[in-house]
Amino acid sequence: MSKQKKRKYHRKKGRQKLSLSFWLVIILMIGIVFVYTITSLSEDDTPAAQETADVSKEEFIAALAPHAKELQAAHGILPSIIISQAILESDWGTSDLGKKYYNLFGMKAYGDTEKVHLTTKEYVDGKWVEVTADFKVYTDWGASMDDHTNLFVTGVSWNPSLYEKVLSSTDYKTAAQALQDAGYATDPGYAEKLVTLVEEYHLDQYD
Repeated sequence: MSKQKKRKYHRKKGRQKLSLSFWLVIILMIGIVFVYTITSLSEDDTPAAQETADVSKEEFIAALAPHAKELQAAHGILPSIIISQAILESDWGTSDLGKKYYNLFGMKAYGDTEKVHLTTKEYVDGKWVEVTADFKVYTDWGASMDDHTNLFVTGVSWNPSLYEKVLSSTDYKTAAQALQDAGYATDPGYAEKLVTLVEEYHLDQYD
């Protein structure tokens, strides 16, 4: 084989090796992107990921139900009450307070604690009015549920047993009325709204 033919042969062989290497790199990159995409989609289905994204009503209930049952086992509060309150207070986790600050129950903040100043509506002297207040900020929905239950367990400084009947109630209707009687919310229709949510979305199945 002449020197010229040998050089052409080696150049052709070199281009083939380069082409093969190029396509191997492309295939490898596609594989990495595919694996990353699948992993991301899988992670986004978890309740933790759903907290920072818009979720369906079914997903919202599913995200809260397991921890609500744990709180029932530890303290006696009915999961249907926890979940229905979270739905009502945070509008299915879509309110600014629920979505940005993980406060599902409109828990007010007092003293030296992390807080956010927001405007909300309260029922005062027979009518709805806008008020501004400090609300607690949590790290996740689970922390909000823990603090909410702790309020029922410890009560308030002037009445530690204020929510005792909420904890001891064995059915959601009694518990909802006990919440309203204890003055948890200013809305006169609060108990009725909770009962409606429990029955419409069958939340008592978790009790």
